[in-house]
Amino acid sequence: MHTVPSIKKVAPAEADMQRYFGATAPTVHSMVVRLEDLGLITRKKGKGRTIEILVDPKDLPELE
Repeated sequence: MHTVPSIKKVAPAEADMQRYFGATAPTVHSMVVRLEDLGLITRKKGKGRTIEILVDPKDLPELE
């Protein structure tokens, strides 16, 4: 999620994360909800592509 906004200027859709991780829609949605519950991201309910990462980028691992 961290690298996508820097490329596209918008947060990834859950469908984008589904394809990237090879996961089902319910799995991705529950991951997003869990990240929000942990205070690692915020999002505006009812609006797509509004995920904001609250973790300092230097604390995130590089993904290939």
